[in-house]
Amino acid sequence: MNALHGRGRHAVPRQSGPARDPLPLFRFVENAHTAPVQTPEPFITGEPDEPYYEPDDEAFVRPATGFWALGGRLAWVAALVLALSAFTDWYAGPNTAGPTLAVIGWHTGVLGKLVFFIGLALLALAALREFGFELPPSVPESLVVIAFGSLAMIFVLIRLISIPDSIPPPAGRGIGIWISLLAALAVIVAGLLRASEEL
Repeated sequence: MNALHGRGRHAVPRQSGPARDPLPLFRFVENAHTAPVQTPEPFITGEPDEPYYEPDDEAFVRPATGFWALGGRLAWVAALVLALSAFTDWYAGPNTAGPTLAVIGWHTGVLGKLVFFIGLALLALAALREFGFELPPSVPESLVVIAFGSLAMIFVLIRLISIPDSIPPPAGRGIGIWISLLAALAVIVAGLLRASEEL
């Protein structure tokens, strides 16, 4: 209940209860302006630093040309020599009835003809590679070259060891069959070099 105090008609009512702070709002505003402000952290732009690795000077980088590219060139050169060697003298010797006897590989039977066709197939494979045609990944070209070279070497070795009965006894092995043997061996080496390039 409010009570009147003071004197006369100028008395004003006094509210009972605890005294209230007349300036709470001003103090709140003052505190709001004087409150400490947290400094924002600096924004780091750019990518984080990546670990630096020094290149190994002893690391071997296989060049695209040079020795390791020798396999492709050797393959078609050896294939050409192998195909042409089928028309060289595989057997030669003196002939009592006339001039010197010479029998080319094509005339020694089926094996001589197969050697020619193997060389022709290797040339076709090299030509297809030059025009951009590649074998499926499941059939590596180096494996095909090695297989053809091995077959050619087996056929030449058979004719080197066993002379056909149609060749007269005075005739012996001519230089052509040795050329065929070396060409077949070169094809195998070319296939191995190609395999090293594919690894």
